[in-house]
Parts: sequence; structure tokens; C-alpha cells
Amino acid sequence: MFDFEKLKVYQKAKEARKLLFALLANSHHVDKALFDQLKRAALSIVLNIAEGTGKSSSADKKNFFTIARGSTYEVVAIIDLLSDDKVINELQQKELYAVFEEISKMLLGLINSI
Repeated sequence: MFDFEKLKVYQKAKEARKLLFALLANSHHVDKALFDQLKRAALSIVLNIAEGTGKSSSADKKNFFTIARGSTYEVVAIIDLLSDDKVINELQQKELYAVFEEISKMLLGLINSI
């Protein structure tokens, strides 16, 4: 098992990505460019956590975890746009917001612990 697989934030980011895509799987009202950006940002969270864990210097680790946190913000902004566009309802928006807010806080804790 790799070290990143043991991190709760990694597991949470994977779950959040699956939740997000399950929610949007049958939605034909999502702008293609916006959906592609959402996919990249959600993937970036997971991959930057993994890559950061593999770095040996503290500065490198921090950098990758900070990028993951920035991608989390990007996902939340897209969720906000999807809500504005009525692609997701208010309940879905709040649920997704809470999940990604928790990931952001976990990443900040990880960054601050380095």
C-alpha cells in the first residue's frame, strides 16, 4: 500500500469525485466545457494529494497539497455555477459544498502540519 492511500483526505477526495460524477452522469444540461473542467479539477485533487505524498522535501509536499486545495476551490466554484444554471438543485449544491469544504479543511490541516 502506498502512503497516500492511507490518508483520509485522499479517500475522501476519491469518494467526493465519485459522488460528483454519479450526480451528473445523466445530466444532459451540463455545458461540455464546464463539465470537462470539473472532471479535470476533481481529478487534480486526488492526483496532487498522491503526488505530494511521494515528495521528499517539505516544500514540494506543501506545493502539491496547496495545488490540490486550489483545485478544491475550483470544483466548488463550478458547483456554484451548476447551481446557478439549475443543473443541480439547492440540496445537491449544499451536499457537494459540504463535502468539498471538508476536503479543503483537511488539506489545510495537512499543509499546516508540514
